[in-house]
Amino acid sequence: MVAVALSTLGRMPIYGTRVVPPDGGNISWFFHCGESSDAEDFYQPVHAQHLNEMLPLVVKYLHLPVGTKLIVDDRGYEDVWQAE
Repeated sequence: MVAVALSTLGRMPIYGTRVVPPDGGNISWFFHCGESSDAEDFYQPVHAQHLNEMLPLVVKYLHLPVGTKLIVDDRGYEDVWQAE
């Protein structure tokens, strides 16, 4: 499972953050496109298999470790780093 801000799909760039899942949780990736929000319902849980259709640009990064952050877009921009 991943968390996706469904209301932002179709915007660029795409931002991703991998975190340690909370106790009992199974979501470690959070993705949004364009501007972010602090709204409680900003992210929705999505099965990772749906990323091939929703956000195909991020699929190749799913194996990266906790602490990874990324920014990618549909013009070939790619910035991937480890947060401290």
